[in-house]
Amino acid sequence: MKQNYSLATLAAVLLAAPGFAQTLTNDGATITVQSTGVLYVEGTVLNKAGSALTNAGTVQLTGDLTNQGTLASGGKLLFSGSTNQTFTPGTATVATLVLNNTGATGQRTLGLPADLTIGTSLQLQSGLVRTAPAATITLPDGATLSGEGPGQYVQGNLRIIRAAGSGVLDFGHGTTLDRTGLGQVSITRTAGLLTDNLSRGVNFTNASLKGIDRIWTVETAVAPAAPVEVVLQWLADDDNGLTSFASAQAWRADVGSALWGPASPQRAATVSGSTRSFSFSTAALGRLTVSNAANPLPVELSAFTAEHAGDYDGLLRWTTASEKNNDHFDVEASADGLVFRRIGTVKGHGSTAQPQSYQLLDKDLARYAADVVYYRLRQVDTDGSAAFSPMRSLKVAAPLGLAATAAPNPFGDHGTALSVRTATAGPATLQLFDALGRVLLRRVLDLPAGFTPVALPELGELATGPYVLRLVQGTHQVGLKVVRE
Repeated sequence: MKQNYSLATLAAVLLAAPGFAQTLTNDGATITVQSTGVLYVEGTVLNKAGSALTNAGTVQLTGDLTNQGTLASGGKLLFSGSTNQTFTPGTATVATLVLNNTGATGQRTLGLPADLTIGTSLQLQSGLVRTAPAATITLPDGATLSGEGPGQYVQGNLRIIRAAGSGVLDFGHGTTLDRTGLGQVSITRTAGLLTDNLSRGVNFTNASLKGIDRIWTVETAVAPAAPVEVVLQWLADDDNGLTSFASAQAWRADVGSALWGPASPQRAATVSGSTRSFSFSTAALGRLTVSNAANPLPVELSAFTAEHAGDYDGLLRWTTASEKNNDHFDVEASADGLVFRRIGTVKGHGSTAQPQSYQLLDKDLARYAADVVYYRLRQVDTDGSAAFSPMRSLKVAAPLGLAATAAPNPFGDHGTALSVRTATAGPATLQLFDALGRVLLRRVLDLPAGFTPVALPELGELATGPYVLRLVQGTHQVGLKVVRE
């Protein structure tokens, strides 16, 4: 039988004697902490599936909190351990979270492995909050953050959202900007993870050149119509080994990209004790970070696009702002975004401070037998070191009639396969002819609109030599020369 427990007293409920930590397991019961109540656990709390923990007062614990059931905390969750703690929220709703972990340095972190929204207040009194690389703490409009300082801040992803408004606004996690005309603004700060292109920007051609260990991703409901005044602020904790900010520079990249370009001229950052700040104006937002003159982030690659050229080809264009020891670019393509192969090589310009433009035409996209083709650049230095660009994708246009490719070709004992694309669903006839024009194979296919793979393993039994495959659908036909090796 399920039990219900209600705590309404001002006194703490001590669930273990001091010094003897244990686990409070809620297995199918409902625990309610009323607004004047305090549930204190010297140890961990496990709220199992099918259980409910409703908190309108204070839940304080010195160990981990794992929620597998229903956790509705309109009151305060207080983590007050002296060693590292973990909060696994599940589908929890949390109004106020307080961290007051008094452990030694390196032993006072509250780990957060999954997303969490905190509706009212995140208060750091002692210790660090650290999210998993893929997890985010979100503070919606009206929720506040307090207590950040050296050795005491949110490491990982912290998103703060503010409703449409006007004037300069300090978002509270190291970003101040003029939000006039931008609509709702969401800024996600990723900090302290020491992870390339996640929390710190990296030079495309020299991975040893990195920015500070903080990246702010600014997303607005309305794109800026004029340059936006921005101030970025960070702690010495996240200098990432950079020792001088007398010539600092802001950098920006598109959301989801690691292709950095200058967002400001070089000038001195403001350094005061353990805090640093850098002010600049930018016409485009997105991902923002800071580096210094000794560690430039430009990915020399300032643009990379994939677009259609006619009905069936793809055109890749890219530009560099500058180049250093750039030998060449390998252009790679993939039908699934996982396995890439080189489709071309374009010679670089060595070392140059001048912008350069490149392009490559990828003919007959239908040969990929996919609805989307993925591209990336492999930039190779003169010493053989290489780095990859982010991917670009291009949707393959539907054929106007009928198209087909064969692979492998030439083929061996296992035969070959056709990749057929058609604009119209309906029956089609496939025939195989030898060099004398004799029909060796005939098959009727029922083709749907779009792409259809057709395996032909029986062709592996043919004698070596050339053959012709002919595919006919209505008034459309395709002829392919194939060779048995």
